[in-house]
Amino acid sequence: MAGRGALARTTLAALVVLALVWSLAPYLWTLFTSFKTERELYQFPVTYIPKNPTIINYVHVFTQNPFGRFLLNSAIVTVLSTVLCLFIASLAAYAFARLRFRGREPLLVGLLVVAMIPLITLIVPLYVLVRNLGMLNTYWGLIAPYVTYSLPVAIFILTAFFREIPHELEEAALIDGCTRMNTLWRIIAPLAAPGLITAGIIVFVYTWNEFLIAMTLTSTADVRTITVGIALYRGEFTFPWGVISAAVALATIPIMTLILLGQRLVIRGLTAGAVKG
Repeated sequence: MAGRGALARTTLAALVVLALVWSLAPYLWTLFTSFKTERELYQFPVTYIPKNPTIINYVHVFTQNPFGRFLLNSAIVTVLSTVLCLFIASLAAYAFARLRFRGREPLLVGLLVVAMIPLITLIVPLYVLVRNLGMLNTYWGLIAPYVTYSLPVAIFILTAFFREIPHELEEAALIDGCTRMNTLWRIIAPLAAPGLITAGIIVFVYTWNEFLIAMTLTSTADVRTITVGIALYRGEFTFPWGVISAAVALATIPIMTLILLGQRLVIRGLTAGAVKG
């Protein structure tokens, strides 16, 4: 039995290491590529670790295109989209979790169905709508679609979390004179902080990485996000792998930092309601 237990632990450890390598390999390859010279990028046999590391690709990232502006645009759009989405999702989730009204469950299921619709099927009517509203090449022209597309998942996560909070706490607050809104923001929201952080991280990552909407609704550097900006480094007859790899490595840092800081809360939020009745 001891031998079987040791074998099982060894196998599990090997699988964890394999999964870790499989997950990190693409980013490590990108990171190593960003430090290679152009000559080393195309030499054969392939070198996995740069022989003569250089930062010239990182210099070109900021000199060939307004990379700093792209980062700022992504930060503005992503933060505003995340905050607005969490605000609206909190109100909707509170209604689904606490209020009794006809069609509540079918409506919640309908939200999830909407979230499964491929974005590519909506991009043409979305472009026409944003253009008719005069919101092309604006921050709000990006924020509105991002919030709309992220809401179903955020509502679903927060609803599951709100349902786990005891009703007695809310009832006590209502007896003490709190309104529904005060109860939500002063009692429910603080207790559901892990769920809010989980939904916020998911919305943040999706918005930061989104490409199709940003590419379709923007045409000037003033509002282009980082994903579209990186695509601009490719020339008509050239593909500067080193520069693109450096830009991708820089653009990944905020996402990796956010996930590393909030990974425990993300796991707790995604499993909310999984083991409770």
